[in-house]
Amino acid sequence: SDSSPYSSFGATLARDDEKNLWSMPHDVSHTEADDDRILYNLIVVRNQQAKDSEEWQKLNYDIYALRQIRREVRNRWKRILEDLGFQKEADSLLAVTKLSTISDSKNTRKAREMLLKLAEETNIFPTSWELSERYLFVVDRLIALDAAEEFFKIARRTYPKKPGIPCPADGQKELH
Repeated sequence: SDSSPYSSFGATLARDDEKNLWSMPHDVSHTEADDDRILYNLIVVRNQQAKDSEEWQKLNYDIYALRQIRREVRNRWKRILEDLGFQKEADSLLAVTKLSTISDSKNTRKAREMLLKLAEETNIFPTSWELSERYLFVVDRLIALDAAEEFFKIARRTYPKKPGIPCPADGQKELH
């Protein structure tokens, strides 16, 4: 019916967008970590709904919201990396794929502790955010560059925990 050589172009873009869960072109890291599987499953369920039905719209909104949160978190990390002087390297430091490895297995525990400290003492991640494996690799790279402590200091200054908003970890302390 449509003989235009461009007729399938939109469909290809839509498929690429579905593959591209992190909104990064040709990102092959999706569906490797738990948060990627959650997003992937939302997309699969949405695509089984009648397009523009109420359920489809709700799922589409959830997918959009999840991607927005991810972009926001990534932008926060990028801003701090640039403040640290990694303007040219920020994107590659944040790039995590299936092929990414931890530079030194001895750093894994230190990287995990630093990630938890960032989550508990800064607002770099939203409150509802589940710690992403993706950022474990980034922290590992910062440790290898001897920049992790400085990154943490800037994160705490730039994204401080808001006073008056209890941290889930702090909630129980007041009761005892």
